[in-house]
Amino acid sequence: MSGLNPQAQEANDIIRKNNPAVYELLSKKGRAIYYPSKGILAQGAAAKNKNINATIGTAYEDDASPMVLPGLANLMNIDRKDVFPYAPSQGINPLRTKWQELIREKNPSLGKTLISLPVTACGVTNALSMTAYMFIDEEDEVILSDLYWENYDLVFGNAYGAEFEYFNFFKDGIFDIESFHNKVCNGPTSKKIVLLNFPNNPSGYSPTPQAANEIVQALEESAKAGNQLVVILDDSYFGLIFEDDVYEESLFARLASLHENLLAVKTDGITKEEYAWGLRIGFITYGIKNGTPELYAALEGKTSGAIRGNISNASHPAQTMMVKALTSSSHETEKARNQHIIKERYNKVKDVLASHREYGTYFEALPFNSGYFMCVRLKNLDTEKVWQRLLDTYSTGVICYAEKNLFRIAFASTPTGTIEQLFNNLYAACKDCAGH
Repeated sequence: MSGLNPQAQEANDIIRKNNPAVYELLSKKGRAIYYPSKGILAQGAAAKNKNINATIGTAYEDDASPMVLPGLANLMNIDRKDVFPYAPSQGINPLRTKWQELIREKNPSLGKTLISLPVTACGVTNALSMTAYMFIDEEDEVILSDLYWENYDLVFGNAYGAEFEYFNFFKDGIFDIESFHNKVCNGPTSKKIVLLNFPNNPSGYSPTPQAANEIVQALEESAKAGNQLVVILDDSYFGLIFEDDVYEESLFARLASLHENLLAVKTDGITKEEYAWGLRIGFITYGIKNGTPELYAALEGKTSGAIRGNISNASHPAQTMMVKALTSSSHETEKARNQHIIKERYNKVKDVLASHREYGTYFEALPFNSGYFMCVRLKNLDTEKVWQRLLDTYSTGVICYAEKNLFRIAFASTPTGTIEQLFNNLYAACKDCAGH
C-alpha cells in the first residue's frame, strides 16, 4: 500500500512477519493507522522531568500541579494529577494490567496463552467501533446472529459500510449450530468477520458447554480450511450467568490459541461487569495462536492510534476510579451483592412464567439463562399494537422488535416485586388486542 506513513509501514511489516494472516485481516484504515510515537508524543516524553517543559497542551500552576477549577476538583476525592491531565491513548497502565489479570482469573482455560495488553476505549461501543476501524472495509460482510443489539447497525453498518450476514440463533430451543456452521464454513476461502455476543442482547442466552464446543469446532474447521478469520467477542454482559449448564468463560479463552488463521478480539468493559455505565471504560484485547509480543505490540499501537485519532483518550478520572475500585478489599463483596439481586429477579421471571400457563395463549419465552434480558415472542398478534396498549393502558414499557414479533424485557432493571405484574400486564394487553 503506497503513501503510508513510515510508522504505519513499520507496524505492518512487524505484523506481516509475525503472522501474515493478521496483516490480511486488517482493513485499509487498519493498515494505514499508526501510533505517532515519533512526533509530539515522543518529544513530550523526552522533555518529561526537564527543568523547563513547554511541550504539552495542558495548563499547570507554578508548582507544576494541574491548573484546575477548585469547584470542580473539590467534587473528587482523588489526587488532581490522576484526574485532570490527559491519559495515554492506550489507557493508564495500572488499569490495563489489572484488566488483563482479571481476564486470566475469569478465564482459566487461557492458561499461559500469550495475549495482548488490553487497550482502553471509551466504553464497549467505542471498543467495537475501533475494532471495526481496524478490520472492516466498506461492503465487508459481518457474520452475526439474527438476534442482535441494534446499535451494531450504527457501529458497523452506518459508520464503516459493513454488510450483515445472519445466522439463525435458535432452533428447537437451542443454539442453531447448523446455521452458524454453514455461515462460517461454507463458500469460497476468504476473509471472514464473525461477531459473537454472549450473554446475548436481546435474548439473554449464553451457550451450554456443548454448544460452546460446537462453536469453537466450527471456527477451527473454517480456519483449517484456509479462511482468515477475525472473531469479535462482544462480552458486555460477561459474568452474569444464572444456571449451572452454561459455559461460564468467554469464548476468547478458547479462540485466543485456536489457530494461526484466527484472530480473537475481546471487547468488554466495566459498564455491566462493574456496574459503572456512565464511566464509559471499555477494552480491546487480542489473542491468536503463537502470538508474539512484537505482534501484539504492533496491534496495540495501531489500536491506540485509532483511538487517538477519534477520541484522543478515555476518561482519566474514570480509569483512576476503576483501578481503586478493582483493587479494593470490598470489591468482590460489593459486586456479589449486585449480582445476587439480578439473579433473584431472573429467578422470579422463571417462576412467574412457570406458574402462569395461560400466558402461552399469547406469547412464549425464548431460551434465556444469563445477562440482563429475556425475550418473549407473540403469537398471531400485532406486536406494535400490543406494545402501544401496554404503554397507554397498563403504564408498562418494554422494547419492541416488531419485525420479529418480539418484546425484550430487562429484568435486571425491574424490581423483583413488580415482575409478576409486568407479565400480567403484558398478558392483559395481548388479550385486549386479540379481542379487537
